[in-house]
Parts: sequence; C-alpha cells; structure tokens
Amino acid sequence: MNVIRLVKKAKKGNKEALLQLIMAEKDVYYKLALTYMGNSHDAMDAMEEMIVTLYEKIDQLKKEDAFYSWSKTILVNCCKTLLRKQKKVVLIEEWNTPHESETGHALNVNPYVRTERQIDIQQLLLHLNDHQQEAIQLKYFHDLDYQTIAEMTNVSVGTVKSRVFQGLKKLREHYGGEMDE
Repeated sequence: MNVIRLVKKAKKGNKEALLQLIMAEKDVYYKLALTYMGNSHDAMDAMEEMIVTLYEKIDQLKKEDAFYSWSKTILVNCCKTLLRKQKKVVLIEEWNTPHESETGHALNVNPYVRTERQIDIQQLLLHLNDHQQEAIQLKYFHDLDYQTIAEMTNVSVGTVKSRVFQGLKKLREHYGGEMDE
C-alpha cells in the first residue's frame, strides 16, 4: 500500500482512498481509542469522530507521509473531547501484554490470571496523575516513541520523558520498593 499516493487521492476528495488508509490501521486506532475511553462503545464513537474529522480536514495535512501520526493525534483529541463531555475516569479494561499478542500464547494463559493482571495494572495506574498514566499507556501499551507522544499530547519531548520517568518511579516505589535493595 502506497500511503503517500492514497493520501494524495484522499486530498482530492477520493473517499475510497481515505477509507483504505483508515482500514489499514483500524486495529491500531481501536486499541488507542480503547485505552483512552475504557470501553468498546465509547472507543468506536471516538473513532467515528476521528473519521469525520479526517474527511473534513484531510486537505490541511501538509506532509502525506505523516498521515498516521496526524490521524492518531486527531483520534486522541477526539477521545479527550468525548471524555471531557462525559467527565469520566479513564481505565484500561482490555489489555494484553505485547508478548501474548505477538506470539499467540494468549490462548494458553489462564483467563483468571490475565484478569487479575489487568486489575493489578489498573490499580497501579490509579497511583499516577492523568498525564503520567497517559504517557505510560502510549509508550508501553501502544509502543509509541517519545516524539510521537509529544506531538499527540501537545507537549515537549522532555515533558513526555519526564512524565514517563516520574510515573515509573512512582510505580516502582509503590509496587516494588527501591531497585537497589
């Protein structure tokens, strides 16, 4: 799939090209939206908002090769807008560790163990402020680099690194004590 070619077509009003771009990353978009929204229904609403926004503003995209980072930023902003409207707490409900989803071993893991692990992670994240939660989720659950996170959250790379570092430090202190012990 030639992303740049499809983006150029989408900018000229080709809805099918835009649809192809979105469908190619639909799972990534869904997982990202689910992280913010906490349930599949709200995640789908956020994705719907993102698609409308992409359609309306595709002509504003300056660099065709930046389509996916641009669209993810729009999705994050849609999620934040919906959350502000709903004034709800963000929790992760469905989380698989990367090695489970990549290797397919998730089927061999006891569902009760996975559920307990998810609850443990949710409880740990509650000890962080919203910015730290967001940075850690984007970094480790979505495997995004610091620069992309900075662009998506509209802060500097240094701020993102600080949020991740401070959040991990807080988690380490709460969960496992000092590393030097």
